[in-house]
Amino acid sequence: MAKSLLIVESPAKARTIKKYLGKDFNVLASVGHIKDLPKSKLGIDIDNDFSPQYVVIKGKGNIIKDIKKEAKLAEHVYLAPDPDREGEAIAWHIADEIKDKDKLYRVLFNEITKKGIEEAIQHPLKLNRHKFEAQQARRILDRLVGYQISPLLWDKVRRGLSAGRVQSVAVRIICDREAEIKAFVPQEYWSVTARLEGSNPPPVEAKLIRIKGDKVKLGKEEETQALVNSIKDEDFIVKKIEKKARKRNPTPPFITSTLQQDAARKLGFSAKKAMMLAQRLYEGVDLGSEGPVGLITYMRTDSTRVADEALENVRDYIQKQFGKEYLPKKARQYKTAKSAQEAHEAIRPTSMSYPPDMVKKLLEKDQFRLYQLIWKRFIASQMESAVIDQTAIDIVAKEATFRATGSIVRFPGFMSVYTEGKDQEDEADKEGLLPALTEGEKMRLQELTPRQHFTEPRPRFSEATLVKELEEQGVGRPSTYAAIISNIQDREYVRLEKKRFYPTELGMLVTTLLVENFSDIMNVAFTAKMENRLDEIEEGKENWIKSLRAFYDGFHAALETAKTTMRDVKREEIPTDIVCDQCGSNMVIKWGKNGEFLACPNYPECKNTTNFKRDPAGKIEIVKEELELSSENCPKCGKQMVIRTGRFGRFLACSDYPACKGTKPFSTGVKCPACGKGDLCEKRSKKGKIFYSCSEFPTCKVAMWEKPFPEECPLCKAPFLIEKQSKREGTTVRCYDKECGYMRKVEDEND
Repeated sequence: MAKSLLIVESPAKARTIKKYLGKDFNVLASVGHIKDLPKSKLGIDIDNDFSPQYVVIKGKGNIIKDIKKEAKLAEHVYLAPDPDREGEAIAWHIADEIKDKDKLYRVLFNEITKKGIEEAIQHPLKLNRHKFEAQQARRILDRLVGYQISPLLWDKVRRGLSAGRVQSVAVRIICDREAEIKAFVPQEYWSVTARLEGSNPPPVEAKLIRIKGDKVKLGKEEETQALVNSIKDEDFIVKKIEKKARKRNPTPPFITSTLQQDAARKLGFSAKKAMMLAQRLYEGVDLGSEGPVGLITYMRTDSTRVADEALENVRDYIQKQFGKEYLPKKARQYKTAKSAQEAHEAIRPTSMSYPPDMVKKLLEKDQFRLYQLIWKRFIASQMESAVIDQTAIDIVAKEATFRATGSIVRFPGFMSVYTEGKDQEDEADKEGLLPALTEGEKMRLQELTPRQHFTEPRPRFSEATLVKELEEQGVGRPSTYAAIISNIQDREYVRLEKKRFYPTELGMLVTTLLVENFSDIMNVAFTAKMENRLDEIEEGKENWIKSLRAFYDGFHAALETAKTTMRDVKREEIPTDIVCDQCGSNMVIKWGKNGEFLACPNYPECKNTTNFKRDPAGKIEIVKEELELSSENCPKCGKQMVIRTGRFGRFLACSDYPACKGTKPFSTGVKCPACGKGDLCEKRSKKGKIFYSCSEFPTCKVAMWEKPFPEECPLCKAPFLIEKQSKREGTTVRCYDKECGYMRKVEDEND
């Protein structure tokens, strides 16, 4: 019989820990939270000090039963969920089920290694009430906002919408940036570049920086061309050469937010994907004969602290791998944010014994890429600074001063291992080598080029810059960013297009309604203040019930007011001067699932609807649908059919609509392999995903996700092929019969 029971939240973590603990330990997993607020109701007794009504999560009954059974048999019970607020809540709820407090201990694993586990068990703690209360307060806050505003949006806009204390502010940040971009008025400006040849190659590209000693400001083509004409025949003389060495220091080891940012910039990972992979690396990866090994420290942290032993190990590694000149005289110490929990460490490898190349074959491709990123960043953070020689050459022509700049890395230092990713390329990235020149030297002008430019607004947010903005504004906490960014896309408030966030029409509408009616909740500073209060609850400086009461009194008043004053978009009909082409009435603007549209006010007698857009002045213009002609004829009237898109995807409709309402499914040209009567036709699921099913449904229920390709397999003569797309291979077609194995790449073929 095991003398001790250790409980974690993850089965993967349990397997790794079991390897290090002997037969005296039994290790169980709670598989996440075991209790939560009920989904069917608010679950908070507001009048009774916000008392939460926790219920056992569906499917967790047997897990709780097993934990209680094993806890009775054990002399000691170690509660070891993650060392954060969520982990503390899991531990608290497990302790509440076990009851016997005398045998309960809380242990925190910053790393899942033999040493980390043994140290934690040798120094057990008590459950942290303040940390649990901070998690509970956050959970109640989020439930109060979500469960009380969301029904209002259902009533005023459409069913299925949701609001969130932090997610709605994140959407607002994206909407505000979009409004800023649309309101931006570009300003014209001009630059002048001189291409000059000196006594030594290569030629120099120098930019005009000053005229008569003042910073250059050229707004129009005429004045720019006049300047070019006035100096093009002048002598270009090297006036000053300035050389200086600049030190560039490494960045700190990763914390949660910086890991998400660099994983997005360098690897193209979403915040959600980066955190999922990091969780696996922390909990343990199977390294063959060694079994599961935790490769990185805990990944939800805002501390840059590194344990002394880890510092010694990485310094030894640097000296052996790179040499003494790459090792600073003493270990680097980095500043940590005031709110950071110093008990945590930065995200780093747990051991220098597992370099990325050694474990590459044992890791999944993306696991390896993230582990390598963490490894390199940690190594670089303790290496010597880089030394960069920078040169600036000022060249004068009459009253104009041009400058050429260049830089050479004299000593790479940490840059030989890692440099932080950038959101945008800057001018310094384009600097190159400069020729050997002397002051007073006359240069020959090869070309003098004026260029027109326009100022640009700040760019839309990428995943990396949104994470950075949320952190800088104090909205939410880095451990929640992945879920926030995922949720606002799933709820169709924003979309990610070419790696940039755009608010949807729905996102703009809901944000406007929430800002108008819940100014505090939608205020960035207010949200940041609430996060600070949660930190103070965790530190024992603030009472969680008083904090909730202070929030709720103002929120409840705003909620009651909004019930009567919020725009009733669902029932709203905004008059326009657009005339219905079917009955002659003036059409109205209504809101539907896909945004605003024009509708006839005489519905249901007249069901005419049409899409519209607004010009820059806000005037409404009808969007004429450009319909693609089909080779099919209408089964009702015989006229040519057109391709239209409806709620279930593309379909064929009679070109004489509305006089004739004949329709046909959108066929792929492939006969159904089961019944042989119908065609496999394109359809769209309720969630918007395209699939293919038999046109004889419901008689024939064949359906598939892969796109049928109307071509017989040249190898096995299967009736059709399957089209697939991937980033690595592009578009390929493969045999419908998986055992055949035929595959070829498709070059420039259209649907």
